[in-house]
Parts: sequence; C-alpha cells; structure tokens
Amino acid sequence: MNKADLINEVAEVLESKTEAKAAVDCVFETITSALKNSEAITLVGFGTFKVENRKARTGRNPQTGEKIDIKAKRVPKFISGKSLKEAVD
Repeated sequence: MNKADLINEVAEVLESKTEAKAAVDCVFETITSALKNSEAITLVGFGTFKVENRKARTGRNPQTGEKIDIKAKRVPKFISGKSLKEAVD
C-alpha cells in the first residue's frame, strides 16, 4: 500500500478524497514535526515513533574495502505496540 492507496481507504470513511488527503497529510506532517523536535509520539496499541541518536563509527566501502568515517546522526525509529504485533502475527 502506498500513500495514494491509504488516501483512498480513508476517503471511503470520510466520503471525500480531498478531506482524506488533507487528513493523511496532516498526520504525516504532525509526526514529522514532532520527530524534528525530538518528541516521541505514542499511539496506544499501534506503536511509538521516536528519534534515536546514532554514534559516529568507522565503516568500510564494500567496493574498495577502504575504511570510511560515518558521522553521528539522528534517525527516526518505530516500535510497534502489542495490539499491532498481535494483529500481524
């Protein structure tokens, strides 16, 4: 499922594709904005979105074998909730 498919599914409930697109975009923008500010978003039963800090490390170029330095960075992480895990299992 891609974003357009998700909008179509939401549109079946809202009965308007325009409102569905606005709702989906709003959810994505809100999650992105919160993660930019290092805030965690917990959706009980679904999961938690949060930001983790990766330390700087040394890696290797797989083509040449040359060692390279990988900078530290912040990355988004999703941890699924119990209900989601059970639904998928």
